Amino acid sequence: MEYRIEDLAHHSGATVRTIRAYQDRGLLPRPERRGRANVYGDAHLARLRQIADLLDRGYTLASIKELLEAWDAGRGLGGVLGLVAEVDGPWTDEKADRITRAELDAAFGGTPDEAAVADAVALGVLEPVPGREDEYLVPSPQELSVAVELYAAGVPLLAISGHLRELRVQVEHIASRFLEFTTEHVFARYLDHHPPTEADAAEAASLVRKLRPLAQQSVDAELARAMRMFATKHLRQHLESGAVPPVAEEPQYVALPVSTMRAVQALVGEENAAAFIAAAAEREVHTRTLDALSAHSRSSS
Repeated sequence: MEYRIEDLAHHSGATVRTIRAYQDRGLLPRPERRGRANVYGDAHLARLRQIADLLDRGYTLASIKELLEAWDAGRGLGGVLGLVAEVDGPWTDEKADRITRAELDAAFGGTPDEAAVADAVALGVLEPVPGREDEYLVPSPQELSVAVELYAAGVPLLAISGHLRELRVQVEHIASRFLEFTTEHVFARYLDHHPPTEADAAEAASLVRKLRPLAQQSVDAELARAMRMFATKHLRQHLESGAVPPVAEEPQYVALPVSTMRAVQALVGEENAAAFIAAAAEREVHTRTLDALSAHSRSSS
């Protein structure tokens, strides 16, 4: 097949401006010149689709150019793309599901709660289905099921979402440390080359497949150990004293505009957003207290 640049843009999903930018950066071969027209072929279309796929996987244009240059030099991309697909694939056997708004409301007491739904969407627990206003994709039905059970047990929805945010920060830290650990002791020797050789990339992909369940198994085992230890201690304290052990003061959750949260996260990072907002509120309270005391002192004088 042969394409004009407009036809190539239509078939690839890229814009004409993007195609020209890729040419200027050396990501896309120059077209064949025929008289006053530039003619593109299937190789150009395949290259654009490769670039789009790698961009979707989070690669920068600079790293994509390096990979494509290796491909053009005959080193091959099969192993690298296999490694990318292995890492980018699902890390759980759980299958996503769908739920209607009516089913969602019924699961949480039957009363619609727009703020709670918006919070769930912001957290990624629910994803709107394009063109279906009354339907949501549920990436993790297990996670939603836990929320339903906690709500049925009497836990407020805002407390559930707040707990999930806190848990997510801790779990992301565990995942980051596990990746650092395995990269240092396992994968470093396969990723010394940029990009890695075909054989090294294929071997690394095989190891990812083998090591994939280890992180979850480790967390499951350690969580079970910790829960047994703390639950036993908690119950013992309750039975020995005859009273419920003191519980930390229950935090209060406040819904903030999405724009405010994004601004704070951009300023201090997602992991520090809660602490920043709490500190800012405390500082405002202290300031107003000092102002009130000063005003009272002046009035007394």
